Amino acid sequence: MNSNAPLPTVKDILPAGMWDGATASDSIVLDYDERHRRRFSYTGAGGTRFLLDLPRPRLLHDGDGLRLSDGSMIHVRAADEPLMEARAASPHALLRLAWHIGNRHLPAQITPDAIRLRHDHVIRDMLIGLGAEVTAIHAPFTPEQGAYAAASTGHGHHGHDHGHDHGDGHGHGHGHHHDHGHHDHAH
Repeated sequence: MNSNAPLPTVKDILPAGMWDGATASDSIVLDYDERHRRRFSYTGAGGTRFLLDLPRPRLLHDGDGLRLSDGSMIHVRAADEPLMEARAASPHALLRLAWHIGNRHLPAQITPDAIRLRHDHVIRDMLIGLGAEVTAIHAPFTPEQGAYAAASTGHGHHGHDHGHDHGDGHGHGHGHHHDHGHHDHAH
């Protein structure tokens, strides 16, 4: 490829299972952060260089296909990452762990019987203190995207008012404003 020629760009993202992976001319193995971008230049395992340029950040999933402007296809693979997996003695105990994790706004992947998180020794100790069995694993990480992901243009949280009506026409808001500066991730 001519080094002065523009890179092919991603024109379509075909969801896993909705395209034939055998048609891919190259593949790329990416961790969670590398799969959640808006604009980034990548190089596939076979040397294909291309540009992801989307209107807003989007999570690429394991098995997705990227159709490039030159017609070629790139197969997305989720890389294994060092994670910790928390399990509990009962569904109620697992829900309790999920509440504590959510209260800390941590990215978490929910499975039927466990919660996966990026390794963090402080959170590991907290979970063990809450009765969890925590195991170190290596696996792809695809955390829940959250209730506002579809409407959001990024990762930032927005302030919101939790108002309610007492049934007597005298409602009021609690004015809870959630602005946790650490949630503004630039990718």
